[in-house]
Amino acid sequence: MRIRKQVIRIIMSGLLASGVIVPVAAQEKDEEAFVKARNVMIAELAQDPTARRIEPEIYDLTLVVFTDYQCPFCRQMHPRLTALAQEDRRVRIVFKDWAIFGQPSVEAARRALAAKYQGKDKAFDDALMQIQGKLSSEKIRVAAERAGVDWQRLENDMKAHRKEIDTALARSDSQAGMLGIRGTPAMFIGPYLVSGALPPDQLRQAVAIARQYPDGNAPQAR
Repeated sequence: MRIRKQVIRIIMSGLLASGVIVPVAAQEKDEEAFVKARNVMIAELAQDPTARRIEPEIYDLTLVVFTDYQCPFCRQMHPRLTALAQEDRRVRIVFKDWAIFGQPSVEAARRALAAKYQGKDKAFDDALMQIQGKLSSEKIRVAAERAGVDWQRLENDMKAHRKEIDTALARSDSQAGMLGIRGTPAMFIGPYLVSGALPPDQLRQAVAIARQYPDGNAPQAR
């Protein structure tokens, strides 16, 4: 079932008063069928085999993050998400590369995905997110060196796994469109779509809301 791009903003508890959290819901005649389809699609996001992830052995909540290496707000969120994973050992975080800021973003995303074949994707991801200003091929290579990436092997893996890498980027673009995501960072915290960079305290509060209302039916603030 194709989920409609339009979503309903539900205002709830002080955090939601600003409208930053959007439950993925729509005015469907068959609400039960919609909820089932919605949950299936969100689960599919988290099962992407190419996506980088922070995944503890036991977790009760998944965050799926659409991100771009050239997005300044994604760079803000990166250390906050890393800190959340260290602080809350029951959270799984799955990162979806959605390269929407031009060719440098595409190059960075493709190389980050290829780095997993030498076990350096996490370190490379961290280094890329610390780059200041606009990306360039030179800055990307410097980040790779800082992360201990073997550049020649990276080049070889990009060629050998080009189909998987290109398919992963196309899949993220398609999923973002189907879910009505308009920019980065965009996060699914459980069933709730969060747009923009949340301060650490609001991120923790959003996680608490998602745990309390895992069906996506958090009450509206009055």
